[in-house]
Amino acid sequence: MKNVTGLRCVSCGKVYQPDELDYTCPDCGTRKGTLEVVYDLHSAGDEFRKKVKSGKVKNIRRYTPLLPITNPDHLPPLEVGGTPLYGFHELTDRVNRIWIKDDSGNPTASYKDRATVLAIAAAKQKGIDTMTCASTGNAASSLAGLAAASGIETIIFVPKSAPEAKIAQLLIYGANVFAVNGSYDQAYDLCLEAVDNYNWYNRSAAIHPYLVEGKKTGALEMADQLNWEPPDKVFVSVGDGSIISGLCKGFKELATIGLIEEPPSVIGVQAKGADPIARAFEKYTGSDVQIDDQPAHTVADSISVGKPRDIVKAVKYVFENGGRYITVSDDEITSGLIELAQNRGIFAEPAAATAYAGFKKLLKSGTLKQDDDVGIFITGSGLKDVNAARKSVKGPMEIDPNIQDLERVLEEANW
Repeated sequence: MKNVTGLRCVSCGKVYQPDELDYTCPDCGTRKGTLEVVYDLHSAGDEFRKKVKSGKVKNIRRYTPLLPITNPDHLPPLEVGGTPLYGFHELTDRVNRIWIKDDSGNPTASYKDRATVLAIAAAKQKGIDTMTCASTGNAASSLAGLAAASGIETIIFVPKSAPEAKIAQLLIYGANVFAVNGSYDQAYDLCLEAVDNYNWYNRSAAIHPYLVEGKKTGALEMADQLNWEPPDKVFVSVGDGSIISGLCKGFKELATIGLIEEPPSVIGVQAKGADPIARAFEKYTGSDVQIDDQPAHTVADSISVGKPRDIVKAVKYVFENGGRYITVSDDEITSGLIELAQNRGIFAEPAAATAYAGFKKLLKSGTLKQDDDVGIFITGSGLKDVNAARKSVKGPMEIDPNIQDLERVLEEANW
């Protein structure tokens, strides 16, 4: 961590030594006291530029000068990052170019792997062999999978309503899984209490300052893949707020060290039934973030968050970035999921398709400009929640095992 100068509270601004705290500011608490990693960007920038000039993008190890790790050997051995960036410019003629960054290609099929690798590196650095987290599924399966490759035991808290595929993934990785009879937010609070009681190392959303650092690598990688000319606007779905915070921070740091001219506007997309960050952003004037939690209800389980943990960063960073928040309905999310799959072969889970739904909504409203380049982050595979996808389409056509019955069905369908 030679380039890290401290950990700064996003609310009170107090700066702690790089190794002084594991989690949040004790003065401001777990919600308002999330910490941000501060770098000597002059030193880090010089080292970063030298490193990215050599070789092609492969994984997040390429970006270590802007990451808070002391020993790359502490990172899990699985390949995280280096996910494809597809140019689907013909999706519409109302903007210039459209880039879709598909992070379902990570080891556990979600963007959350980018954060987990740094949490595991931090645990390994401290000699810790037991980690925990609360999750709607993706962060949990990310921790379980990458920890399995790192010799770390995991204790996982998920709401009982989590998709069956995600719970199966956890169990296959060998995690100790507790299905909580309650919401994600209740599972999160229980995990915090368990950490206090048993001293497990916590990877839950927002609690560890390194998580946003891992999530910012999506911004670093997108800009890198586009030869340091990122899109004008970037869309991403938002639940707890950590991914969007990471993207804003990553693009800002690239601009500060001079690798890009200016950060793209980052647009957060929330489900209408789970939009506390979007509502807090509307009220924000540049001082304190007003937190107004709510019950969360949406088909997009991964962003069904009524008590977002990274809300302060997510509001402040997007405000500083010049971005914005929008909300979309469950019907718009489902339509986006289907369109992505049927028109472009990308099978996204509902939460990931939310970003695309937000893009479509602004496109329809005429908000986007003709010369805009647009980036869209797909944060998780549709195989994570097959039941949600299955409800969105018709079932298969049943036939008897003979050509005559096939011909009958084809005629009925006017094929």
